[in-house]
Amino acid sequence: MRDRFRSKAHQFDDLYEDERPLVRLLRPGLFRRRELAFDTVSALSMPSVLDVGCGSGRIGEFVLEAGAERYLGIDFAEPMVELARARLARFGDRVELVAADFLETRSAEQFDVILALGFFDYLAEPDRFVSRMAELCAPGGCVVASFPAWSWLKGPIRKVRYEWIGRCPIFDYTADGITRLFTAHGFDRLELLAPSAHGYLLRAWT
Repeated sequence: MRDRFRSKAHQFDDLYEDERPLVRLLRPGLFRRRELAFDTVSALSMPSVLDVGCGSGRIGEFVLEAGAERYLGIDFAEPMVELARARLARFGDRVELVAADFLETRSAEQFDVILALGFFDYLAEPDRFVSRMAELCAPGGCVVASFPAWSWLKGPIRKVRYEWIGRCPIFDYTADGITRLFTAHGFDRLELLAPSAHGYLLRAWT
């Protein structure tokens, strides 16, 4: 998986580049998750934001414009982080970017908002990551996350594209599974949205 994101950094970044109506129609999930992150951050007063699997900083750009006072982006693919550095340079010292494995970062800092968008798709052991997010989420803080769901329309295509061709395992989720995953780690208020048959958006508060 790490090799895929290193070698395909520009390709993944380009998914967010085109905002024509047809692209929005074909890839609505990319824009819905961005809008949810923007709305969550803009509703708070100068929040601190941790972006897990920040990629090329596309969503980071929007949440900084929404008023994030501090933004920490973590991604294990160095080419993605370099793209993010270039994109977010104009925000100066409000931004910190780290090329590292999220589970291996030892920061004790807590954040008002933790983003995990397009991230859980690739996790064989999501429980470990939610546990770490719970540790880093400030009291009353919120995790904003996206999860793919199996569908007979897109599911087989994703399996062939990612697992068979790309050799990158992907994972699907159910509403019950997501709820159990987060409540088990102390998130006591969940807002689970199912804007399409292909996935879920979550806001979970401590």
